[in-house]
Amino acid sequence: MLLAVLYCLLWSFQTSAGHFPRACVSSKNLMEKECCPPWSGDGSPCGQLSGRGACQNILLSNAPLGLQFPFTGVDDRESWPSIFYNRTCQCSGNFMGFDCGNCKFGFWGPNCTERRLLVRRNIFDLSVPEKDKFLAYLTLAKHTISSDYVIPTGTYGQMRNGSTPMFSDINIYDLFVWMHYYVSMDALLGGSKIWKDIDFAHEAPGFLPWHRLFLLRWEQEIQKMTGDENFTIPYWDWRDAEKCDICTDEYMGAQHPANPNLLSPASFFSSWQIICSRLEEYNSHQTLCNGTPEGPLRRNPGNHDKSRTPRLPSSADVEFCLSLTQYESGSMDKSANFSFRNTLEGFASPLTGIADASQSSMHNALHIYMNGTMSQVQGSANDPIFLLHHAFVDSIFEQWLRRHRPLLEVYPEANAPIGHNRESYMVPFIPLYRNGDFFISSKDLGYDYSYLQDSDPDSFQDYIKSYLEQASRIWSWLLGAAMVGAVLTALLAGLASLLCRRKTKELPEEKQPLLMEKEDCHSLLYQSHV
Repeated sequence: MLLAVLYCLLWSFQTSAGHFPRACVSSKNLMEKECCPPWSGDGSPCGQLSGRGACQNILLSNAPLGLQFPFTGVDDRESWPSIFYNRTCQCSGNFMGFDCGNCKFGFWGPNCTERRLLVRRNIFDLSVPEKDKFLAYLTLAKHTISSDYVIPTGTYGQMRNGSTPMFSDINIYDLFVWMHYYVSMDALLGGSKIWKDIDFAHEAPGFLPWHRLFLLRWEQEIQKMTGDENFTIPYWDWRDAEKCDICTDEYMGAQHPANPNLLSPASFFSSWQIICSRLEEYNSHQTLCNGTPEGPLRRNPGNHDKSRTPRLPSSADVEFCLSLTQYESGSMDKSANFSFRNTLEGFASPLTGIADASQSSMHNALHIYMNGTMSQVQGSANDPIFLLHHAFVDSIFEQWLRRHRPLLEVYPEANAPIGHNRESYMVPFIPLYRNGDFFISSKDLGYDYSYLQDSDPDSFQDYIKSYLEQASRIWSWLLGAAMVGAVLTALLAGLASLLCRRKTKELPEEKQPLLMEKEDCHSLLYQSHV
Protein backbone atom coordinates (compact mmCIF):
# COMPACT_ATOMS: atom_id res chain seq x y z
CA MET A 1 0.00 0.00 0.00
CA LEU A 2 2.83 2.41 0.93
CA LEU A 3 4.52 1.76 -2.39
CA ALA A 4 1.31 2.35 -4.33
CA VAL A 5 0.75 5.65 -2.54
CA LEU A 6 4.33 6.77 -3.23
CA TYR A 7 3.98 5.78 -6.84
CA CYS A 8 0.84 7.89 -7.30
CA LEU A 9 2.22 10.89 -5.43
CA LEU A 10 5.41 10.96 -7.46
CA TRP A 11 4.00 10.26 -10.90
CA SER A 12 3.75 13.93 -11.81
CA PHE A 13 7.51 14.59 -11.63
CA GLN A 14 9.31 14.40 -14.97
CA THR A 15 12.95 15.34 -15.35
CA SER A 16 16.25 13.72 -16.09
CA ALA A 17 19.90 14.17 -17.05
CA GLY A 18 22.50 12.19 -18.87
CA HIS A 19 23.24 12.45 -22.55
CA PHE A 20 21.85 14.68 -25.32
CA PRO A 21 19.84 17.65 -23.99
CA ARG A 22 16.50 17.85 -25.75
CA ALA A 23 17.18 21.56 -26.30
CA CYS A 24 20.28 20.75 -28.37
CA VAL A 25 19.18 18.15 -30.92
CA SER A 26 17.66 20.24 -33.70
CA SER A 27 19.36 20.24 -37.09
CA LYS A 28 20.40 23.83 -36.41
CA ASN A 29 22.15 22.86 -33.16
CA LEU A 30 23.86 19.86 -34.71
CA MET A 31 25.03 21.61 -37.87
CA GLU A 32 26.27 24.64 -35.92
CA LYS A 33 27.74 22.25 -33.32
CA GLU A 34 26.47 24.36 -30.43
CA CYS A 35 24.70 23.32 -27.23
CA CYS A 36 24.12 26.48 -25.18
CA PRO A 37 20.43 26.44 -24.22
CA PRO A 38 18.87 29.27 -22.22
CA TRP A 39 18.56 28.93 -18.46
CA SER A 40 14.90 29.18 -17.45
CA GLY A 41 15.76 31.56 -14.62
CA ASP A 42 16.64 34.51 -16.87
CA GLY A 43 16.13 33.28 -20.43
CA SER A 44 19.75 33.87 -21.46
CA PRO A 45 22.08 31.20 -22.89
CA CYS A 46 23.79 29.38 -20.01
CA GLY A 47 22.28 31.88 -17.55
CA GLN A 48 24.87 34.43 -18.64
CA LEU A 49 22.80 37.45 -17.52
CA SER A 50 22.80 36.03 -13.99
CA GLY A 51 26.51 35.24 -14.01
CA ARG A 52 25.96 31.50 -14.11
CA GLY A 53 28.02 30.74 -17.20
CA ALA A 54 28.71 31.49 -20.84
CA CYS A 55 28.71 29.75 -24.21
CA GLN A 56 32.32 28.95 -25.04
CA ASN A 57 34.46 26.81 -27.32
CA ILE A 58 35.37 23.38 -25.98
CA LEU A 59 39.10 22.92 -25.38
CA LEU A 60 40.13 19.33 -26.07
CA SER A 61 43.22 17.65 -24.69
CA ASN A 62 45.90 16.78 -27.24
CA ALA A 63 47.73 14.34 -24.94
CA PRO A 64 48.78 11.16 -26.79
CA LEU A 65 46.62 8.05 -26.45
CA GLY A 66 47.47 4.40 -25.98
CA LEU A 67 47.76 2.05 -28.95
CA GLN A 68 44.68 -0.07 -28.24
CA PHE A 69 42.51 1.79 -30.80
CA PRO A 70 44.49 2.22 -34.06
CA PHE A 71 41.90 4.40 -35.87
CA THR A 72 40.95 8.06 -36.04
CA GLY A 73 37.80 9.70 -37.31
CA VAL A 74 35.68 6.54 -37.37
CA ASP A 75 33.78 6.67 -34.05
CA ASP A 76 31.45 9.41 -32.81
CA ARG A 77 32.90 9.09 -29.29
CA GLU A 78 36.42 10.12 -30.28
CA SER A 79 37.49 13.49 -28.82
CA TRP A 80 34.13 13.70 -27.09
CA PRO A 81 31.89 15.62 -27.78
CA SER A 82 33.47 17.31 -30.81
CA ILE A 83 31.64 15.22 -33.41
CA PHE A 84 28.36 16.71 -32.18
CA TYR A 85 29.29 19.99 -30.47
CA ASN A 86 32.29 22.30 -30.23
CA ARG A 87 30.57 24.96 -28.12
CA THR A 88 28.77 24.27 -24.83
CA CYS A 89 27.93 26.07 -21.61
CA GLN A 90 30.97 26.63 -19.40
CA CYS A 91 29.56 27.27 -15.94
CA SER A 92 31.01 29.64 -13.35
CA GLY A 93 31.58 29.18 -9.63
CA ASN A 94 29.48 26.40 -8.12
CA PHE A 95 26.99 26.23 -11.00
CA MET A 96 26.69 23.15 -13.19
CA GLY A 97 24.44 21.64 -15.86
CA PHE A 98 23.98 21.76 -19.62
CA ASP A 99 22.35 25.20 -19.09
CA CYS A 100 24.20 26.03 -15.81
CA GLY A 101 20.87 25.60 -14.01
CA ASN A 102 22.12 23.15 -11.36
CA CYS A 103 24.69 23.18 -8.55
CA LYS A 104 27.99 21.35 -8.53
CA PHE A 105 28.07 18.13 -6.56
CA GLY A 106 28.28 18.95 -2.86
CA PHE A 107 26.59 22.36 -3.14
CA TRP A 108 23.00 23.37 -2.62
CA GLY A 109 20.69 26.39 -2.39
CA PRO A 110 19.35 28.96 -4.89
CA ASN A 111 22.83 30.37 -5.50
CA CYS A 112 24.71 27.09 -4.95
CA THR A 113 26.58 28.50 -1.94
CA GLU A 114 25.53 25.97 0.71
CA ARG A 115 27.75 22.94 1.33
CA ARG A 116 26.18 19.62 2.21
CA LEU A 117 27.28 16.03 2.80
CA LEU A 118 24.91 13.15 2.11
CA VAL A 119 25.55 9.61 3.35
CA ARG A 120 25.12 6.41 1.36
CA ARG A 121 24.04 3.55 3.63
CA ASN A 122 24.08 -0.23 3.61
CA ILE A 123 20.79 -1.41 2.12
CA PHE A 124 20.29 -3.72 5.11
CA ASP A 125 20.51 -0.71 7.45
CA LEU A 126 17.51 0.95 5.82
CA SER A 127 14.21 0.82 7.66
CA VAL A 128 11.33 -0.93 5.88
CA PRO A 129 9.78 2.42 4.81
CA GLU A 130 13.18 3.65 3.57
CA LYS A 131 13.79 0.45 1.63
CA ASP A 132 10.29 0.50 0.13
CA LYS A 133 10.77 4.12 -0.88
CA PHE A 134 13.99 3.23 -2.70
CA LEU A 135 12.23 0.44 -4.61
CA ALA A 136 9.36 2.80 -5.46
CA TYR A 137 11.83 5.39 -6.80
CA LEU A 138 13.38 2.75 -9.07
CA THR A 139 9.96 1.81 -10.44
CA LEU A 140 8.99 5.43 -10.91
CA ALA A 141 12.21 6.15 -12.84
CA LYS A 142 11.41 3.19 -15.10
CA HIS A 143 8.02 4.70 -15.95
CA THR A 144 8.88 8.41 -16.21
CA ILE A 145 9.87 9.80 -19.62
CA SER A 146 12.76 12.25 -19.43
CA SER A 147 11.72 15.81 -20.15
CA ASP A 148 15.31 17.03 -20.50
CA TYR A 149 17.14 14.34 -22.46
CA VAL A 150 16.80 12.08 -25.48
CA ILE A 151 18.99 9.35 -26.98
CA PRO A 152 20.36 9.19 -30.54
CA THR A 153 19.10 6.28 -32.61
CA GLY A 154 21.69 6.71 -35.33
CA THR A 155 25.30 7.74 -35.75
CA TYR A 156 26.28 11.25 -36.77
CA GLY A 157 26.94 9.96 -40.29
CA GLN A 158 23.53 8.31 -40.42
CA MET A 159 22.09 11.69 -39.41
CA ARG A 160 23.79 13.14 -42.52
CA ASN A 161 26.15 15.14 -40.35
CA GLY A 162 23.30 16.57 -38.31
CA SER A 163 20.96 17.65 -41.09
CA THR A 164 18.56 14.79 -40.31
CA PRO A 165 18.38 14.38 -36.52
CA MET A 166 17.61 10.88 -35.22
CA PHE A 167 16.63 10.93 -31.54
CA SER A 168 14.09 9.21 -29.36
CA ASP A 169 12.40 9.68 -25.98
CA ILE A 170 13.42 7.38 -23.14
CA ASN A 171 12.51 6.88 -19.50
CA ILE A 172 14.88 8.06 -16.78
CA TYR A 173 16.08 4.63 -15.68
CA ASP A 174 16.70 3.40 -19.22
CA LEU A 175 18.47 6.63 -20.09
CA PHE A 176 21.28 5.57 -17.80
CA VAL A 177 21.16 1.99 -19.10
CA TRP A 178 21.61 3.40 -22.60
CA MET A 179 24.52 5.55 -21.47
CA HIS A 180 26.32 2.50 -20.06
CA TYR A 181 25.69 0.67 -23.33
CA TYR A 182 26.90 3.57 -25.47
CA VAL A 183 30.13 4.13 -23.56
CA SER A 184 31.14 0.47 -23.89
CA MET A 185 29.74 -0.52 -27.31
CA ASP A 186 32.01 -1.79 -30.08
CA ALA A 187 33.27 0.68 -32.66
CA LEU A 188 31.28 0.49 -35.92
CA LEU A 189 33.77 0.70 -38.79
CA GLY A 190 31.33 0.45 -41.71
CA GLY A 191 30.04 -2.48 -43.73
CA SER A 192 30.13 -5.39 -41.32
CA LYS A 193 33.39 -4.38 -39.67
CA ILE A 194 33.65 -3.64 -35.96
CA TRP A 195 36.44 -3.10 -33.41
CA LYS A 196 35.90 -4.69 -30.02
CA ASP A 197 38.99 -3.46 -28.15
CA ILE A 198 37.48 -0.12 -27.22
CA ASP A 199 35.66 0.96 -24.07
CA PHE A 200 35.46 4.47 -22.67
CA ALA A 201 34.47 3.38 -19.15
CA HIS A 202 36.14 0.00 -18.51
CA GLU A 203 39.48 -1.79 -18.67
CA ALA A 204 41.48 1.40 -18.14
CA PRO A 205 42.10 4.27 -15.64
CA GLY A 206 38.70 5.92 -16.15
CA PHE A 207 36.76 2.90 -14.84
CA LEU A 208 36.42 4.25 -11.29
CA PRO A 209 35.94 8.00 -12.05
CA TRP A 210 33.41 7.22 -14.81
CA HIS A 211 31.22 5.04 -12.63
CA ARG A 212 31.55 7.54 -9.77
CA LEU A 213 30.08 10.23 -12.02
CA PHE A 214 27.45 7.81 -13.36
CA LEU A 215 26.15 7.15 -9.83
CA LEU A 216 26.22 10.83 -8.89
CA ARG A 217 24.21 11.82 -11.95
CA TRP A 218 21.72 8.99 -11.39
CA GLU A 219 21.37 9.97 -7.73
CA GLN A 220 20.94 13.64 -8.63
CA GLU A 221 18.19 12.91 -11.13
CA ILE A 222 16.24 10.77 -8.67
CA GLN A 223 16.47 13.68 -6.22
CA LYS A 224 15.06 16.03 -8.87
CA MET A 225 12.40 13.60 -10.05
CA THR A 226 11.03 12.98 -6.58
CA GLY A 227 11.83 16.22 -4.77
CA ASP A 228 13.65 14.09 -2.19
CA GLU A 229 16.78 16.21 -1.77
CA ASN A 230 18.39 13.76 0.67
CA PHE A 231 18.07 10.62 -1.44
CA THR A 232 21.21 8.51 -1.78
CA ILE A 233 21.89 5.17 -3.45
CA PRO A 234 22.29 2.38 -0.89
CA TYR A 235 25.21 -0.02 -1.25
CA TRP A 236 25.49 -3.79 -0.97
CA ASP A 237 28.52 -4.90 1.05
CA TRP A 238 29.28 -8.22 -0.66
CA ARG A 239 32.51 -9.01 1.19
CA ASP A 240 32.56 -12.65 2.34
CA ALA A 241 29.02 -13.23 1.03
CA GLU A 242 28.18 -16.89 0.44
CA LYS A 243 25.09 -16.13 -1.62
CA CYS A 244 23.13 -13.22 -3.07
CA ASP A 245 21.48 -12.09 0.14
CA ILE A 246 19.75 -9.17 -1.59
CA CYS A 247 18.11 -11.54 -4.08
CA THR A 248 14.82 -11.79 -2.20
CA ASP A 249 11.41 -10.37 -2.99
CA GLU A 250 11.77 -7.97 -0.06
CA TYR A 251 14.80 -6.45 -1.78
CA MET A 252 15.98 -6.91 -5.37
CA GLY A 253 13.95 -9.96 -6.39
CA ALA A 254 14.02 -13.72 -5.77
CA GLN A 255 14.20 -16.42 -8.43
CA HIS A 256 11.08 -17.51 -10.29
CA PRO A 257 9.83 -20.84 -8.86
CA ALA A 258 9.31 -22.33 -12.34
CA ASN A 259 12.19 -20.69 -14.24
CA PRO A 260 15.35 -19.94 -12.22
CA ASN A 261 16.62 -17.59 -14.93
CA LEU A 262 13.75 -15.14 -14.30
CA LEU A 263 12.62 -13.15 -11.28
CA SER A 264 9.82 -14.08 -8.92
CA PRO A 265 6.36 -12.73 -9.89
CA ALA A 266 6.25 -11.18 -6.41
CA SER A 267 9.28 -9.02 -7.17
CA PHE A 268 9.08 -5.37 -8.11
CA PHE A 269 11.28 -6.07 -11.11
CA SER A 270 9.67 -9.18 -12.62
CA SER A 271 7.74 -7.04 -15.13
CA TRP A 272 10.72 -4.92 -16.15
CA GLN A 273 11.80 -5.00 -19.78
CA ILE A 274 15.49 -4.64 -20.61
CA ILE A 275 17.09 -2.66 -23.46
CA CYS A 276 20.42 -2.61 -25.31
CA SER A 277 21.17 -6.34 -24.94
CA ARG A 278 21.32 -7.49 -28.60
CA LEU A 279 24.87 -6.50 -29.39
CA GLU A 280 25.44 -8.82 -32.34
CA GLU A 281 22.30 -7.50 -34.01
CA TYR A 282 23.42 -3.87 -33.60
CA ASN A 283 26.88 -4.69 -34.92
CA SER A 284 25.65 -6.62 -37.95
CA HIS A 285 23.32 -3.78 -38.92
CA GLN A 286 25.84 -1.07 -37.91
CA THR A 287 23.12 0.57 -35.80
CA LEU A 288 22.72 1.87 -32.26
CA CYS A 289 20.46 0.54 -29.55
CA ASN A 290 17.25 2.60 -29.86
CA GLY A 291 15.75 1.79 -26.45
CA THR A 292 13.20 -0.75 -27.71
CA PRO A 293 12.17 -3.34 -25.04
CA GLU A 294 13.97 -6.64 -25.57
CA GLY A 295 12.55 -9.03 -22.99
CA PRO A 296 12.49 -9.61 -19.21
CA LEU A 297 15.28 -9.06 -16.73
CA ARG A 298 17.32 -12.26 -16.27
CA ARG A 299 19.27 -13.40 -13.23
CA ASN A 300 20.36 -16.82 -11.91
CA PRO A 301 22.87 -16.04 -9.17
CA GLY A 302 25.45 -18.68 -8.33
CA ASN A 303 24.82 -20.88 -11.36
CA HIS A 304 27.69 -19.36 -13.30
CA ASP A 305 31.05 -20.57 -14.62
CA LYS A 306 32.81 -21.40 -11.35
CA SER A 307 36.09 -22.17 -13.06
CA ARG A 308 36.29 -18.51 -13.99
CA THR A 309 34.81 -17.10 -10.78
CA PRO A 310 35.14 -19.65 -7.96
CA ARG A 311 33.73 -17.38 -5.24
CA LEU A 312 32.60 -13.90 -4.32
CA PRO A 313 35.27 -11.46 -3.09
CA SER A 314 36.47 -11.68 0.51
CA SER A 315 37.49 -9.05 3.03
CA ALA A 316 41.09 -10.16 2.49
CA ASP A 317 40.73 -9.55 -1.26
CA VAL A 318 39.53 -6.01 -0.62
CA GLU A 319 42.35 -5.35 1.84
CA PHE A 320 44.94 -6.58 -0.67
CA CYS A 321 43.52 -4.18 -3.27
CA LEU A 322 43.76 -1.31 -0.82
CA SER A 323 47.39 -2.15 -0.08
CA LEU A 324 48.44 -1.59 -3.71
CA THR A 325 50.14 1.79 -3.94
CA GLN A 326 49.96 2.26 -7.72
CA TYR A 327 46.66 3.44 -9.15
CA GLU A 328 47.70 2.45 -12.65
CA SER A 329 50.67 0.73 -14.27
CA GLY A 330 52.18 -0.51 -17.51
CA SER A 331 49.88 -0.41 -20.51
CA MET A 332 47.05 0.91 -18.28
CA ASP A 333 44.56 -1.63 -19.59
CA LYS A 334 43.31 -5.04 -18.44
CA SER A 335 46.83 -6.49 -18.65
CA ALA A 336 48.24 -4.07 -16.04
CA ASN A 337 50.04 -5.66 -13.05
CA PHE A 338 50.03 -4.34 -9.48
CA SER A 339 47.45 -1.74 -10.47
CA PHE A 340 44.84 -0.90 -7.84
CA ARG A 341 42.33 -0.05 -10.58
CA ASN A 342 42.91 -3.24 -12.56
CA THR A 343 42.80 -5.43 -9.46
CA LEU A 344 39.61 -3.84 -8.13
CA GLU A 345 38.01 -4.00 -11.56
CA GLY A 346 38.75 -7.73 -11.54
CA PHE A 347 41.27 -8.36 -14.30
CA ALA A 348 44.18 -8.97 -11.90
CA SER A 349 44.34 -11.46 -9.04
CA PRO A 350 43.39 -10.10 -5.58
CA LEU A 351 46.02 -12.48 -4.19
CA THR A 352 49.02 -11.36 -6.26
CA GLY A 353 48.05 -8.26 -8.27
CA ILE A 354 49.11 -10.05 -11.48
CA ALA A 355 46.76 -9.80 -14.47
CA ASP A 356 45.02 -13.08 -15.22
CA ALA A 357 42.83 -13.33 -18.32
CA SER A 358 41.41 -16.69 -17.20
CA GLN A 359 39.83 -15.33 -14.01
CA SER A 360 37.17 -12.73 -13.17
CA SER A 361 37.46 -11.44 -9.63
CA MET A 362 36.46 -8.48 -7.44
CA HIS A 363 34.09 -6.14 -9.37
CA ASN A 364 33.90 -8.49 -12.35
CA ALA A 365 33.12 -11.46 -10.09
CA LEU A 366 29.78 -9.97 -9.05
CA HIS A 367 28.74 -9.45 -12.65
CA ILE A 368 29.66 -13.02 -13.59
CA TYR A 369 28.04 -14.43 -10.44
CA MET A 370 24.65 -12.89 -11.27
CA ASN A 371 24.58 -15.08 -14.40
CA GLY A 372 22.12 -13.07 -16.46
CA THR A 373 21.48 -9.57 -17.74
CA MET A 374 24.10 -8.13 -15.38
CA SER A 375 26.79 -10.43 -16.81
CA GLN A 376 26.91 -8.64 -20.16
CA VAL A 377 28.91 -5.42 -19.95
CA GLN A 378 26.88 -3.21 -22.27
CA GLY A 379 23.47 -4.17 -20.85
CA SER A 380 24.46 -4.78 -17.21
CA ALA A 381 22.89 -1.55 -15.88
CA ASN A 382 19.44 -2.97 -16.71
CA ASP A 383 19.62 -4.88 -13.42
CA PRO A 384 19.09 -2.51 -10.46
CA ILE A 385 21.60 -4.56 -8.46
CA PHE A 386 24.13 -2.76 -10.68
CA LEU A 387 23.58 0.42 -8.65
CA LEU A 388 24.10 -1.22 -5.25
CA HIS A 389 27.14 -3.13 -6.50
CA HIS A 390 28.87 -0.11 -7.99
CA ALA A 391 28.13 2.01 -4.94
CA PHE A 392 30.17 -0.47 -2.89
CA VAL A 393 32.94 -0.57 -5.53
CA ASP A 394 33.04 3.22 -5.32
CA SER A 395 33.38 3.00 -1.54
CA ILE A 396 36.50 0.84 -1.97
CA PHE A 397 37.87 3.45 -4.39
CA GLU A 398 37.16 6.05 -1.71
CA GLN A 399 39.01 4.01 0.91
CA TRP A 400 42.04 3.85 -1.38
CA LEU A 401 41.98 7.62 -1.96
CA ARG A 402 41.84 8.29 1.79
CA ARG A 403 44.57 5.81 2.61
CA HIS A 404 47.08 6.86 -0.05
CA ARG A 405 46.05 10.49 -0.60
CA PRO A 406 47.35 10.63 -4.19
CA LEU A 407 48.03 13.87 -5.98
CA LEU A 408 46.01 14.52 -9.14
CA GLU A 409 49.21 13.82 -11.10
CA VAL A 410 48.96 10.16 -10.06
CA TYR A 411 46.07 9.80 -12.53
CA PRO A 412 47.66 9.26 -16.00
CA GLU A 413 47.88 12.40 -18.08
CA ALA A 414 48.75 10.64 -21.34
CA ASN A 415 49.09 7.30 -23.16
CA ALA A 416 46.03 5.71 -21.54
CA PRO A 417 43.50 3.95 -23.82
CA ILE A 418 41.26 6.30 -25.78
CA GLY A 419 38.97 8.37 -23.56
CA HIS A 420 40.86 7.58 -20.35
CA ASN A 421 43.51 10.32 -20.12
CA ARG A 422 43.20 12.71 -17.19
CA GLU A 423 41.91 15.64 -19.26
CA SER A 424 39.67 13.59 -21.56
CA TYR A 425 35.97 14.38 -21.35
CA MET A 426 33.91 11.40 -20.24
CA VAL A 427 31.60 9.82 -22.81
CA PRO A 428 28.64 10.43 -23.14
CA PHE A 429 28.02 13.10 -20.52
CA ILE A 430 26.70 16.56 -21.33
CA PRO A 431 27.49 18.75 -19.44
CA LEU A 432 31.15 17.86 -19.76
CA TYR A 433 33.30 16.30 -17.07
CA ARG A 434 36.94 15.19 -17.14
CA ASN A 435 38.27 11.94 -15.70
CA GLY A 436 40.56 13.83 -13.36
CA ASP A 437 37.63 15.77 -11.89
CA PHE A 438 36.55 12.67 -9.98
CA PHE A 439 39.94 11.50 -8.77
CA ILE A 440 39.20 13.27 -5.48
CA SER A 441 37.59 12.38 -2.17
CA SER A 442 33.84 11.74 -2.18
CA LYS A 443 33.55 14.31 0.62
CA ASP A 444 34.62 16.98 -1.87
CA LEU A 445 31.75 15.79 -4.08
CA GLY A 446 29.19 15.98 -1.29
CA TYR A 447 28.78 12.39 -0.15
CA ASP A 448 30.23 9.76 2.17
CA TYR A 449 29.63 6.13 3.14
CA SER A 450 28.19 5.18 6.50
CA TYR A 451 30.73 2.46 7.19
CA LEU A 452 33.60 4.81 6.37
CA GLN A 453 32.22 7.38 8.78
CA ASP A 454 32.25 4.71 11.48
CA SER A 455 36.00 4.32 10.94
CA ASP A 456 36.78 8.01 11.26
CA PRO A 457 38.78 7.55 14.54
CA ASP A 458 41.37 5.72 12.45
CA SER A 459 41.52 8.45 9.84
CA PHE A 460 44.55 10.07 11.48
CA GLN A 461 46.40 6.76 11.42
CA ASP A 462 45.58 6.36 7.74
CA TYR A 463 46.69 9.95 7.15
CA ILE A 464 50.05 9.59 8.90
CA LYS A 465 50.67 6.08 7.56
CA SER A 466 51.36 7.25 4.02
CA TYR A 467 53.88 9.81 5.26
CA LEU A 468 55.65 7.25 7.45
CA GLU A 469 55.89 4.90 4.47
CA GLN A 470 57.46 7.66 2.38
CA ALA A 471 59.86 8.55 5.20
CA SER A 472 60.98 4.93 5.54
CA ARG A 473 61.89 4.83 1.86
CA ILE A 474 64.16 7.89 2.18
CA TRP A 475 65.40 7.27 5.73
CA SER A 476 68.99 6.53 4.71
CA TRP A 477 69.11 9.75 2.72
CA LEU A 478 67.70 11.75 5.63
CA LEU A 479 70.24 10.22 8.04
CA GLY A 480 73.13 11.05 5.72
CA ALA A 481 71.88 14.61 5.25
CA ALA A 482 71.64 15.05 9.04
CA MET A 483 75.23 13.88 9.55
CA VAL A 484 76.56 16.23 6.86
CA GLY A 485 74.56 19.06 8.41
CA ALA A 486 76.04 18.34 11.84
CA VAL A 487 79.62 18.44 10.51
CA LEU A 488 79.00 21.72 8.67
CA THR A 489 77.44 23.25 11.80
CA ALA A 490 80.45 22.30 13.90
CA LEU A 491 82.87 23.78 11.35
CA LEU A 492 80.91 27.05 11.12
CA ALA A 493 80.71 27.34 14.91
CA GLY A 494 84.46 26.86 15.27
CA LEU A 495 85.21 29.40 12.58
CA ALA A 496 82.88 31.95 14.14
CA SER A 497 84.48 31.52 17.57
CA LEU A 498 87.95 31.93 16.11
CA LEU A 499 86.99 35.13 14.31
CA CYS A 500 85.51 36.63 17.50
CA ARG A 501 88.69 35.94 19.53
CA ARG A 502 90.93 37.35 16.84
CA LYS A 503 88.85 40.52 16.58
CA THR A 504 89.00 41.06 20.35
CA LYS A 505 92.78 40.62 20.49
CA GLU A 506 93.39 43.07 17.64
CA LEU A 507 91.75 46.00 19.53
CA PRO A 508 93.70 47.94 22.22
CA GLU A 509 92.10 47.64 25.64
CA GLU A 510 91.01 51.30 25.70
CA LYS A 511 89.27 50.90 22.31
CA GLN A 512 87.17 47.89 23.31
CA PRO A 513 83.45 48.74 23.75
CA LEU A 514 82.03 48.62 27.28
CA LEU A 515 79.36 46.08 26.32
CA MET A 516 81.94 44.15 24.31
CA GLU A 517 80.81 42.43 21.08
CA LYS A 518 79.91 39.21 22.84
CA GLU A 519 76.33 39.55 21.62
CA ASP A 520 77.54 39.73 18.04
CA CYS A 521 79.57 36.57 18.51
CA HIS A 522 76.61 34.80 20.15
CA SER A 523 74.41 35.96 17.30
CA LEU A 524 76.78 34.52 14.73
CA LEU A 525 77.12 31.28 16.66
CA TYR A 526 73.33 31.01 16.97
CA GLN A 527 72.86 31.48 13.25
CA SER A 528 75.48 28.83 12.51
CA HIS A 529 73.64 26.33 14.74
CA VAL A 530 70.35 27.10 13.00
